[in-house]
Amino acid sequence: MNGDMQDLMEEIEKTMVRLRRGEIVTGEVINVTDDEITVNLGYKSDGIIPKEEISNDTTVNPLDIAKGGDEIEVYVLSLDDGEGNVLLSKKRVDTVKGWNYLEEVKEEGSLIEANVVEVVKGGVIAVIRGIRCFIPASHLSDHYVDDLKIFEGQSLNVKIIEIDRRKNKVILSRRVVLEEENKLKREELFSKLEKGSRIKGEVKRITNFGAFVDIGGVDGLIHISELSWGRVKHPTEVVNIGDIVEVEVLNFDKEKGRVSLGLKQTQPHPWETAEQKYPIGSIVEGKVVRLVDFGAFVQLELGLDGLVHISQISKEHVLKPSDKLHIGQIVNVKVLDIKPKDRRISLSISAVDIDEEDVQEQHIDDDVTTVSEEDGQERYVSGDDTTTIGDVIEIDDEK
Repeated sequence: MNGDMQDLMEEIEKTMVRLRRGEIVTGEVINVTDDEITVNLGYKSDGIIPKEEISNDTTVNPLDIAKGGDEIEVYVLSLDDGEGNVLLSKKRVDTVKGWNYLEEVKEEGSLIEANVVEVVKGGVIAVIRGIRCFIPASHLSDHYVDDLKIFEGQSLNVKIIEIDRRKNKVILSRRVVLEEENKLKREELFSKLEKGSRIKGEVKRITNFGAFVDIGGVDGLIHISELSWGRVKHPTEVVNIGDIVEVEVLNFDKEKGRVSLGLKQTQPHPWETAEQKYPIGSIVEGKVVRLVDFGAFVQLELGLDGLVHISQISKEHVLKPSDKLHIGQIVNVKVLDIKPKDRRISLSISAVDIDEEDVQEQHIDDDVTTVSEEDGQERYVSGDDTTTIGDVIEIDDEK
């Protein structure tokens, strides 16, 4: 009996595979947990792939990698892990295949997708086919990015700019991809641009002399003089970063990649509607923007200034406008005359005061009337009270 059992065991061992440390073999997944994958290799003991040997991507869950019945290629790390199991690695297999794949991609100059898994000093770590790659901060975007954390967990289209298998080194660039995409966008945009055409864009940058607007891969400049029909001291008076604006193409140079844009051209000139908005006799609010010897210029809106002649500043005699007014002062003015063709508006501050006095007097006239009685005496009627001249009356100081 013992001889028969020994013979049986020898026959069984003959059917089992022979494993060697460092070789790559194929097995069948028989169990998967959060911590490991168990594999049947046809060997006298099962193989175990611990979580740290499943992938270089530390965020990967074994349950997302394999399920029971799957075939899986593994690398034999050890024939005995201390508990009688064969110690295996999946990431070693992926690494070998991954290096081969990355070298092919680099040679072809193709784009490749990389998953960012970690932010490190000077850049981020991304994983491709189990290979940990480095993207320097300067190659993450085509503009400066302050917080690299925003890339963590993202999948980015990149190009391989350096690879060295012996040094276990792969350098990726997303900036190169973005620059190539922008180049194509610029070529397409310039092929369609026409002077006088209108296009929408986003305000990306503001300087003292104007605002740069992204109109689709190209940053066009709206010079400060083209932002508004009125005087603008700084572009932020009209636009802010992030604003979506409609602009007109004033000029462009395809060779230099420059585009001149205008914002005010997309809006009606204030003088076109001035006569309807500011009819003669109307009283409106304005801001004093300039003082001259003969009067003051009052801005009713950007691009629309009217003149208050020195004689119309006050009912009192005025030697110089600065005696009564200062730059930036908000005043009420009455429109005396308007000539859109000549782009002139005559305004008056004193006429507003006169109108207000007339209104006050009118209120008094409406409230107090004179009535002639039969006895020839005049009486003033206010509300329900009647007072005769000569009557002694009490005056309420509080009123």
